[in-house]
Amino acid sequence: MKSFQRGQVSTLIKRIGETPHQIIAIFGPRQTGKTTIVRQALQQIELESRYLSVDEPDSYEIRVRSDTAVSTYPLKRERDAGWIVHHWEEARLDAERFGRGFVLAIDEIQKIPNWSDTVKGLWDADRARNCPLHVVILGSAPLMMQSGLSESLAGRFEAIPVSHWSLAEMAEAFDFDLARFLYFGGYPGAARFARNPDRWRNYILVALIEPNVERDILSMTRVDKPALLKRLFEVGAAQSGQILSYTKMLGQLQDAGNTTTLARYLDLLSSAGLLAGLPKHSNRLFRQRASSPKLNVLNTALMTAGSGYSFDEAQADRSFWGRIVESAVGAHLFNTAAPDTRLSYWRESPYEVDFVLQRGPRIIAIEVKSGTKNLTFRGMQVFKQRFRPHCSLLVGEGGIGLDEFLTVPANYWFEET
Repeated sequence: MKSFQRGQVSTLIKRIGETPHQIIAIFGPRQTGKTTIVRQALQQIELESRYLSVDEPDSYEIRVRSDTAVSTYPLKRERDAGWIVHHWEEARLDAERFGRGFVLAIDEIQKIPNWSDTVKGLWDADRARNCPLHVVILGSAPLMMQSGLSESLAGRFEAIPVSHWSLAEMAEAFDFDLARFLYFGGYPGAARFARNPDRWRNYILVALIEPNVERDILSMTRVDKPALLKRLFEVGAAQSGQILSYTKMLGQLQDAGNTTTLARYLDLLSSAGLLAGLPKHSNRLFRQRASSPKLNVLNTALMTAGSGYSFDEAQADRSFWGRIVESAVGAHLFNTAAPDTRLSYWRESPYEVDFVLQRGPRIIAIEVKSGTKNLTFRGMQVFKQRFRPHCSLLVGEGGIGLDEFLTVPANYWFEET
């Protein structure tokens, strides 16, 4: 891998350079480079710092034979609120001792019970005494991070979200071209295995998907039907790019669940950066919530790894490759859209529009030309008549190049059209 830094590194450096008025929270899906971002930033700042991970063992010193012979051995201690307090107080003393400040970064903090209440008390105490301690917290379970932040730490943090890697990032860091990005996706840790399909597939399925589900969802959130959650992801990844009613999903899943359970599980998978269920566009919010979702993986590697297709076979099957292209567009829009932007699709049989972006009253309709899909544009015409969008975009042959479209964030089109 070339020497490469994601844009969040410079953002974090800038935040640390300011007076510590808020906690800096970095969260996003597993294996998107959150730890690397923090380590790179800490290496470039002038302040002293300390990086800690809940998953890493502490160390202790033991004297052997003489007072000068000291060996250090790893020791895994129980991580609880007291662990946070201990290291925070040490960092607080360092911040006051150095005068200019100090940075404490804690990774995977959401694994400690009641972490947010503990952090709240410590942070408020620091503010009362004007302690120049900067605090950075990281987490690979977005649902838990956001829950703890929004409940206990409301108004006390500033988020730096980290999403899946884009085409531009994978191209610069790993020399991926468009086709390789579409098939192998945007996981930096898996990129080195792209020339070894078996190792790459095993990495995605075992080192990424399983930990995402087992650790980041099942271990952190109450899930009454874990087998149903896992099967829902498998079905959703296999049928990414397709609109599927909850009733039909239940039939395929062969489980005695209900539509409410499926909707909640889709939300969990979405929060973990795995699979989204896009709602149907409507002027009425309740109709959006009751609509059949359009399934979309949030990284195309999650679709291709379990497909049984090799890189060459996937490209040869125009129908499958077309769904990869459409899923890549949907994932890009979902991952890069601003918080105030909604992503959906529209269909009134036989008419359909692949994706709809909405920010306030402004609407952008997006159609993707790929694979064997025969575009008549009648769906776009009907949509324009009914909703009067701000603009409409064609992505692919005859329109905006796919590589160009995947280079800019979703909200770019609100400003440039």
